[in-house]
Amino acid sequence: MSIFLERKNGELHFDGFSLSDVAKKFSTPCYVYSKNLITENFKAYNRSFRSKRSLICYAVKANPNIAILQLLAELGAGFDVTSEGELNRVIYAGGDPKKIIFSGVGKSKADIRQGLIHDIHCFNVESMHELLLINQLAGDQNKKASVSLRVNPDINVQTHPYIATGLKNDKFGIDINDAHKMFHFAKDLKNINLVGIACHIGSLIYDVSPFKQSLKILLTFLDKLKVENIHLSQIDIGGGLGVFNTDACQETIQNFSEAISSEFGDRTEQIILEPGRSIIGNAGLLLMKVEHTKRNGDKNFAIVDAGMNDYIRPALYQSEMKIESVTSNSCEEKIYEIVGPVCESGDFLGKNRLMSIKSGDILCLIDAGAYGFAMASNYNSRYRPPEIIISNQKLIMVRKRESFEDITRNESLIN
Repeated sequence: MSIFLERKNGELHFDGFSLSDVAKKFSTPCYVYSKNLITENFKAYNRSFRSKRSLICYAVKANPNIAILQLLAELGAGFDVTSEGELNRVIYAGGDPKKIIFSGVGKSKADIRQGLIHDIHCFNVESMHELLLINQLAGDQNKKASVSLRVNPDINVQTHPYIATGLKNDKFGIDINDAHKMFHFAKDLKNINLVGIACHIGSLIYDVSPFKQSLKILLTFLDKLKVENIHLSQIDIGGGLGVFNTDACQETIQNFSEAISSEFGDRTEQIILEPGRSIIGNAGLLLMKVEHTKRNGDKNFAIVDAGMNDYIRPALYQSEMKIESVTSNSCEEKIYEIVGPVCESGDFLGKNRLMSIKSGDILCLIDAGAYGFAMASNYNSRYRPPEIIISNQKLIMVRKRESFEDITRNESLIN
């Protein structure tokens, strides 16, 4: 536990608020975020790279709520976007276009045009086809598009295979063996301003070694280009830093940043990072209520009102998420499967949990701020939950719980 998540008189509190009271006020399931913790996590990056030319670009895909984007924009953050929708969210929330990186392997013409209209910092380009398309569309607007080429360094990391993005057979980036020719080709395109090199090796990485290894590959490659009269001004090492828990987040960021800074040395290029989870992950919780308990065969089940549609990571990535009871009770401890109401056997939030649970209890899924609501859906026509931010000792609802009207707004009956 920490000063942000602590138990007082048997009751779980988050950033000073009783989570039982939050559940009573907003009902369940609901997401709860701490403005203070988001701020501290972002500032940990800024402090660490203060002596470097750096740009910390929050990965919008981790949690795109516009209130969170507004907060980060006010803190001076840059943003890593992967779609026209994410770009428009950042602009709407007050983000600076000059601090926006446009990533993603499948940028459409609409995506690229929108980035060009807003004169964003740069596009991270992932294929020859994309490079030529950006050159063409920039020409249509009589502009030069700033681009970095995202190379694939073929580094294997210890993470779930669905979120490893730096292997040679992954869909992301440009094969390191093909990149040399592509840099020379890009340099001569009329409407391209070649500014940098980029990579992204995956997510949920707890060991700093792969980041250092990938940075070393980029620096070697960059120096080779320099000899060939291609001078790049920035190096983007992506994101993917895993965070152990609420307590360790800022320490983890500090250790990561020191290792990267040491590897980077006294170079003059701008260093760009794209953190998402390490800024928002431990700053969010998912509250849920136990609707029923039952026993089938030799297993005990606690059926909660949050499902895989609200938080899909355990089902999709087999993520082991910490779950706690908000209020202590005197029930007998048993090993439970924490499951949701969705009509899928894969609808679970936690397995083999030794807990004291009864119907009506409020449970808390911890470190749920990243890739929680961002990946939520209306499967089974379930209404997505509200999002609450604790800000200046107040509870502010920054997204309402959906209604039937919300989820059918774009549908129509046959006339």
